[in-house]
Amino acid sequence: MKAAVIGCGNISRLHFKALKEIPGVEIVGAVDIKPERADAKASEYGTKAYYDIDELFENEKVDTVHICTPHYLHTPMAIKAMQNGANVLVEKPCSVLREEIKLLQKAQTDSGKQVAVCFQNRYNSCVQYVKNIIDSGEMGKVTAIRAFVTWARGEDYYSDDWHGTAEKECGGVLINQAIHTVDLIQYLGGKCRKVTAHVSNDHLKGVIEVEDNASVIMELEGGIKAVLYATTAYAENSDVIVEVTLEGGKMRIEGEKFYLFENDAFVCRDCGGASEFIGQKYWGAGHSSLINDFYECLRTGRKFGIDAFEGGKAAEIVAASYESSASGESISLV
Repeated sequence: MKAAVIGCGNISRLHFKALKEIPGVEIVGAVDIKPERADAKASEYGTKAYYDIDELFENEKVDTVHICTPHYLHTPMAIKAMQNGANVLVEKPCSVLREEIKLLQKAQTDSGKQVAVCFQNRYNSCVQYVKNIIDSGEMGKVTAIRAFVTWARGEDYYSDDWHGTAEKECGGVLINQAIHTVDLIQYLGGKCRKVTAHVSNDHLKGVIEVEDNASVIMELEGGIKAVLYATTAYAENSDVIVEVTLEGGKMRIEGEKFYLFENDAFVCRDCGGASEFIGQKYWGAGHSSLINDFYECLRTGRKFGIDAFEGGKAAEIVAASYESSASGESISLV
């Protein structure tokens, strides 16, 4: 199976490393418009450097592409890849506009190709542990969810040519850092029906064009209320907190730790946490698991679970949140 990585920036190293360890996968291209970055990854992983996506498809028969480019390129490149006969694994967000999500979904359906959206935190052991409890019904129905993303991003993070820009990043903390947590909220609580949000630039005014603080209220199916607060103005990159209230109690995920509310206190329980992280620990430990699962789906014909339709749900919530903040009104997603 032949694979290529498009976009050789920071996140691409997780994809190259995972690909190198999957039996039967050959990396046939490292693609970047900046030749020095493509050359460096090509040299490191023993593959060819390409400086344009069209150049890749003209020279290689690619089975799968990994899209690790700036956000605004994700949907157009994914569609082009499928039109050239390739399956797609795309970093979040899969799309930046609600209209784009529909185009991506149509391309997946029309091409018959597999699409994977990289929401790796679904593969974290504690997330799966909580999901299994919810699905079992042993603690009753979910009644509420709250979540917190408190990370640190300074001026140096935005020193490249796309982070912090409205045109290329297409948003800030919500679309970049917190979209993983948006995905977990709807994954654990159910489909989002309505969103009311506010975003603001409070930490890096004059440095970035996008938000560094966001608050989102989500109304999930069944009338479940969920709230999210996200910021990149904190002093450190703390573990993400997701707390789920059910009819029979409360559970909390904090990074790779699981807590159960007992006797008026949260008690840490073992849920078989990950022992190895690729990249930063606070990113979660699921990248390798997700990528390996996707390639297993390609081998067996099993449908990958986080495709353009499932992975598009969080992108739709984020896009609607920006619409809500701009208009001052709630946005319906029904």
